[in-house]
Amino acid sequence: MIVDAHAHLLPKDYPADAPECFPSMEPIEGSKDRLLVFGQMRFPAKEVFFEAERRIEAMDAAGVDAEVLTPMPPLLRYDLDVADGLALARHVNEFTAGVVAHDPQRMHGLGMVPMQDPDAATAELKAVKDLGLRGVEIASNILGSSIGDEKFLPFFEEVERLGLSVFVHAMPSPNDRLPMSAMGTYVVGIEGVYAAASMILGGTAAKCPDLRISFSHAAGGLAMMLPRANYFWGGSWNEEPKNPERAVMPDDGPSPLEYARRFYYDSLVFDRRTLRYLIDLFGADRLLVGSDFPAMPREDPAARTLKSMDLPADQLDDIGWRNAYRWLGLEAPVPTA
Repeated sequence: MIVDAHAHLLPKDYPADAPECFPSMEPIEGSKDRLLVFGQMRFPAKEVFFEAERRIEAMDAAGVDAEVLTPMPPLLRYDLDVADGLALARHVNEFTAGVVAHDPQRMHGLGMVPMQDPDAATAELKAVKDLGLRGVEIASNILGSSIGDEKFLPFFEEVERLGLSVFVHAMPSPNDRLPMSAMGTYVVGIEGVYAAASMILGGTAAKCPDLRISFSHAAGGLAMMLPRANYFWGGSWNEEPKNPERAVMPDDGPSPLEYARRFYYDSLVFDRRTLRYLIDLFGADRLLVGSDFPAMPREDPAARTLKSMDLPADQLDDIGWRNAYRWLGLEAPVPTA
């Protein structure tokens, strides 16, 4: 089985009386596709973004058994007025719930909330759950603030209390220092590190031990940073026993690596060598299949690289599908032969 835990959707339309700040989906002559117009953005959206039947067909063609659907990241517009941001989130969430209802065994939806107002975002979580959505997608930073900032702690505590899941999608920060050409490449790696590290350093990981949170693209460069963080914490190399005399920042609590192993990571890293390192560092029980489909084409067939690595069957099953259900808090189905 394969569960694609990083796939996106877009609403087909928006209300005629929607605020001017809302996106629009304009018809494309001679096509069933739509043009997403959102501020300066012009994005041709294939029909598979918004038609449930086309998604099922695409999954069948790629060998995907189920998808976790999240809003296309440009919809996470935290610069909107709170009331407009909430209205947009509710429209997207209701649309997502409708798509998922087409085949709830094969599609699992995550919603969005107006993180620019942590109180409003927290209050909206119950409505997300009541729609049957499994959790929420948030950006890796909120108008430049790290998600591990203490002002977001009540939000994550409520997510944990409600048994919802979180998907953190890397997004540019307002103070990015790299050119626009790096937005889809290097910025993804940098933002992933900031987001996941802030959850550890800000104390959220310690205060929300049962939080089910996943980071896009394996949280970027986090895996390369953690051994150094562990050395500063415990003064030893290779996760050997602590050496307090060498520790730069001694701490009696769990190590940075122990905290990081509470998180999930989608394994969309484009190279089997990186995948092997992630499995070795985090464990096969922490990784998920992801594709960014349909914003990016899937491997053909899906998870081709993962399947080529001669992993033990239990590790392949964990990454391929079991971990996705654990992250979502769902009982995994019994695979058919």
